[in-house]
Amino acid sequence: MARRTKEEAQATRTQLLDTAEVVFREKGVSRTSLADIASAAGVTRGAIYWHFENKADLFVAMCDRATLPLETMFDSVADPDLADPLDKLREGCIEVLRQAEQDQRCRRVFEILNFKCEFVDELAPTMLRRKECRQGAKAIIERNFQLAIERGQIQPDIDIRRAAIGLFSYIDGLVINWSMEPDVYSLAEQAGALIDIYLNGLRK
Repeated sequence: MARRTKEEAQATRTQLLDTAEVVFREKGVSRTSLADIASAAGVTRGAIYWHFENKADLFVAMCDRATLPLETMFDSVADPDLADPLDKLREGCIEVLRQAEQDQRCRRVFEILNFKCEFVDELAPTMLRRKECRQGAKAIIERNFQLAIERGQIQPDIDIRRAAIGLFSYIDGLVINWSMEPDVYSLAEQAGALIDIYLNGLRK
């Protein structure tokens, strides 16, 4: 019985997070109340407070559950043992673009973060977390470019910090612009060609 109760509690938590994605996306975070989410999920507000301290806590949990394109990118692209760091970076960039389109949960949360949210008051810590993740991603790209120089893959006189900022901003911009007009073209299908346009300019 205890195990079933635990499973039921987890199912309710998942349901609340799923519902939050939908309601936040439709109404915007600031215009959504916990009562709105409870009503849409078919539970009481007490059920929400059982799992989450407040709306900010629910919002953070929703974000943490999703795999956001520019926060989890390139886990292994800066491995010092890589024989072909530039190709590994290319693979990571392509996967980010594919994920942005094909992972529906990631896509919903990314849209909420970029178009349906103001990072003020109780949500301000979420922006700090995003900044840290984005800075970490740029640092990983920069380390990869350094490895690529050591392997003789890109021009040695390139400012790798600027190149890393440029690539990160390029990917970020591609995802944001595509998400505003997703029916115009497939980001996943164009990913390889789009990334090659940038990386080929750096190759030695």
